[in-house]
Amino acid sequence: MNPSTLIGVLTSTTMLGLLLAFSTPDPSLFVNLPGLGIVLGGTLAAVFISYPLREVLRIFSLVVTVFRRESYNDQNNIQHIVQIAKIWQQGDIQAIEREIETLRSPFLRTGVQLVIDHTPTDQLVDLLQWRIARLRAQEQAEAQLFRAMAGFAPAFGMLGTLIGLISLLPLMGTNNVTVIGPHMAVALITTLYGILLANLVCKPIALKLERRTERRMVAMNLILQGVIMLNEKRGPAQIRETLQTFTLRFDDEIRGHGKAGVAPSASQARHAIDR
Repeated sequence: MNPSTLIGVLTSTTMLGLLLAFSTPDPSLFVNLPGLGIVLGGTLAAVFISYPLREVLRIFSLVVTVFRRESYNDQNNIQHIVQIAKIWQQGDIQAIEREIETLRSPFLRTGVQLVIDHTPTDQLVDLLQWRIARLRAQEQAEAQLFRAMAGFAPAFGMLGTLIGLISLLPLMGTNNVTVIGPHMAVALITTLYGILLANLVCKPIALKLERRTERRMVAMNLILQGVIMLNEKRGPAQIRETLQTFTLRFDDEIRGHGKAGVAPSASQARHAIDR
């Protein structure tokens, strides 16, 4: 379970529960099935019209992804690359092939396989960068799906408000509050549903997916740099020191505010610049 997602869900649920409990003596007033149907049904209908069926059906699996905790063990990838570099220096191809079978990252497996196949560096870089670009485009499209839903939901909330007001107008002359009240509830509650769906569900999921993509790009680019150095037959120590610079974290590299962990050595910085 992703802790930040869990905290967000618990916080939002608690906040809404408290607001409903203390803002009105009857929380059931905020439950209106026709209004909810207008917002959810309209949003889903617009998404089905806008996107292919196979992409829309991925909505539920993407929601599960947001709740899943993903780990990116950069140090483990660096250790594998350094180990392969040591074997590569010895020229033991069979040992490298056995090492490839232990790799969990398909991207790293592909890169190392290209290296032992003696692929020219420019072709290797083009192929791996194409895979990175393809993954980025795919995951950005998935995030855009939820951004589209975040745009549709408030619009259908306003549509529900218009429907409620239109149905309310013929009743204005009756002065019957018991008749006017339910129509007014539909008119107002649909806007609330649309805003909540957009800003508490769709937009946060889109942002979470985009942040996940950014982190995956960092991990894949680290592997790419390691594979390039493998192909250039750099030494294991040089590969380790260079890749370690990618994992160092700094609070502010311009002004130097905050504590910066471990600063890179001059050789680390030089190797990072060379790449």
